[in-house]
Amino acid sequence: MVPARSGKRASGSGSPAGDAPAIYRLSVADRSVSGEGGGMQDRCRQTHITPGPQQDDGDDAPVTRAPRLLATRRQLRGLVDFSPDAADQLDADRILTRIVRAAADLIQARYGALIVIDAAGAVERFIHVGIDQRSAAAIADPPEPGTLFRAVVDSGRTIRLNQMSDDPRSAGFPPHHPAMEGFLGVPVRSHGEVCGVLVLSNRRTGVFTLEDEELIESMAATAGITIHNARAAEEARRQQRLNRALSDVSAVLLTPQREDILDVMAERVTHVVACDLVTIVVHVDADRLRIDAARGPLSAAYEHGVLPAASSVAAHAIAGGRVVSGSLTDEDTHASLAGDQDAAGPTVAVPLVAAGHAIGALCVTRVASGSDFSPSEIDAISDFVAQAGLATSLAWAREDRQHLDIIEERNRIARDLHDNVIQRLFATGMSLQAFAATDPAHAEELEQHVAEIDAAITDIRSGIFSLRTRRVKRKDRPVRRRALDVITELTPALPSAPTITFVGPVDPVVTGKLADDVIAVIREALANVAHHAQASTCAVTVAVSEREVIVSVQDDGDGIAESLGDPGGTENLAERAALHGGTFTLDQRTERGTTARWSVPRTVLSDEGPPPKGRRRSDGGTRHELPRGTSSE
Repeated sequence: MVPARSGKRASGSGSPAGDAPAIYRLSVADRSVSGEGGGMQDRCRQTHITPGPQQDDGDDAPVTRAPRLLATRRQLRGLVDFSPDAADQLDADRILTRIVRAAADLIQARYGALIVIDAAGAVERFIHVGIDQRSAAAIADPPEPGTLFRAVVDSGRTIRLNQMSDDPRSAGFPPHHPAMEGFLGVPVRSHGEVCGVLVLSNRRTGVFTLEDEELIESMAATAGITIHNARAAEEARRQQRLNRALSDVSAVLLTPQREDILDVMAERVTHVVACDLVTIVVHVDADRLRIDAARGPLSAAYEHGVLPAASSVAAHAIAGGRVVSGSLTDEDTHASLAGDQDAAGPTVAVPLVAAGHAIGALCVTRVASGSDFSPSEIDAISDFVAQAGLATSLAWAREDRQHLDIIEERNRIARDLHDNVIQRLFATGMSLQAFAATDPAHAEELEQHVAEIDAAITDIRSGIFSLRTRRVKRKDRPVRRRALDVITELTPALPSAPTITFVGPVDPVVTGKLADDVIAVIREALANVAHHAQASTCAVTVAVSEREVIVSVQDDGDGIAESLGDPGGTENLAERAALHGGTFTLDQRTERGTTARWSVPRTVLSDEGPPPKGRRRSDGGTRHELPRGTSSE
């Protein structure tokens, strides 16, 4: 920088004539700075030197002003050298630390700090220089909101004090904080909004000046650009993680043999935002919620936990259909969960909507010492849940269409079997019986063939029943279908395939807990026959009359002494009957074998539903016989 020549020294000064050095004055001009990625236009200030009016203070005036001129030039050189370098960096924390340190060096401040706040006003970053590590560890927390820092944020204006103690807003600094005298606080803006405060204190020489203030405002503009770019970069990375997580969920939904989608959702959320626990909560009944999926370091204490529906954060999210923030440390919220409840802290619960219904809530939690979720993090979680719910809805709709196609095809096959195959076999059997009546010599052989045809018809009817039973969750299947599954499962352990007969309205009556017990009785009784009875045949009957439900298992084995098998098994059968007010007996058959009879009164059933729509046989019963290896699918 070359000073302007502005005339000769005044006469009579006693100095030789010639050009006198110019006097420089610090001035500020506005310029626009564009940040990366957002098109942000922040108003920052470009500091430069302009020659001031000529003053004649004597022969020593240039000498006394020289140190100030050199200091100003040093400050400007530092500002010019710093700004391009800072703009090229991508590590936000490192850039911001350099900004604070450079600002302190430029105006000879002993301490410097940058407090970055989020959209909710919470401290997002706290960067300081000039304080040794021991003192910084003792301070731990940033200043409280009621201090000068908050005053700068609220007013959006620079505050410059020669002595902080003269201002009542100087209270609120944490314990062990160094004594502060002079104060210079400058707002940092991003996208026109105040996003932080750049603070300098305790000037090494003198007090903070207007020139210092203007320089630090330029540094604050650079800090604002850095913060904006850092947030934009983090948002881009979060969006990438969100897209990958949604892609994973969609891929799982498209896989024929897929894992539980709720587990997948919970797992992928841990990659979208930093958290310590992700749970997906569903309704059990009007008073309780159940955690169906849990992922994260704290998941062991919460998996399969039960929550009160009235007070939990998840319940409020489901009922209100909106995002709810809270804490898992509330005593009335998660008191029924096992584990260390104090370990959990800030929580965000988002309703999980699929097919237009809130099927549960996805909750994201951090440890008690963790920071609250920022608005951008909450938005990312909400976007993930909304899009995952939409993907689930589409997958369910596709499954329903596929199931309908399968059901239609099965019904077509069942009609063909019933209308064509069975009728032809039935006609063949009648023809053989008629022929046997005219040929006594071959009557016995013909009757055996007729019996084989009857058995084939029975097998086909069993297949028709299986084809017409829609594939649903195992617990929701009709009890007849579940019983056929048990028969198929245990047939390899038996000498021959057992027959099973259903009498009466079995499916509409035997539901809920009673259905579970009926299936358990069939399984236990057949297991005893397989392991202890030495039987060659076995028959199962499930009958529903006006008064009771009966499960009977007959075999042609060695009798009661051998058929008892494990005493604990028969005791379990008796206990299951007693729970329903019924009985269990084990009787010796007249010729050979044993009959196990399990019966409960029908009048005690509380979960009996209406009979299903459709035709019913006049005798209310159907006999099914599954050959070895036959599948009930």
